[in-house]
Amino acid sequence: MAERQHNFLREGLFAGFLGATAIVVWFLIVDTVTGRPFHTPQLLGGGLVSVLARNMSMAVDSPFAQVASYTVFHYAAFCLVGIVLAAIVHQAERTPGILAGLLVAFVMLAMGFYMLAAVFAETPLGQVAWYQIFIANLLAAGLMFGYMWRTHPKLSGELKQALEGTDD
Repeated sequence: MAERQHNFLREGLFAGFLGATAIVVWFLIVDTVTGRPFHTPQLLGGGLVSVLARNMSMAVDSPFAQVASYTVFHYAAFCLVGIVLAAIVHQAERTPGILAGLLVAFVMLAMGFYMLAAVFAETPLGQVAWYQIFIANLLAAGLMFGYMWRTHPKLSGELKQALEGTDD
């Protein structure tokens, strides 16, 4: 049976979709348990819409519009991250050392999210607890990396090679 060709764009979009969906489902559960379904995307969407409204001279106060605009932004951002991740994984087949950089970048990005959570602690965005963000990020990263790991079986050997410093 012929091996299926890998397409980094398709894989990236799917990985991004998985990561974005993990976060959506996590915060839907958290918000529903606290008795405020869609609170987090409405809160984040309100912030996003206020920034856009300021720049585009428009006002959107509808909770549905806030949730919808944030959801579109959220999925678009994660699809972009997924495409970058897939491109890096594909490049790792030729240059395994790039995976060590990916690991460092992931840790830095995660730390950046926590720093942002601390900065926004005194604003309405501070209603989202740091541990909720931490769990959401772990779920998203786990699904995205798990998908890449599964579709690229040689990735574990490439990662080992990168971390041992035996990259050519």
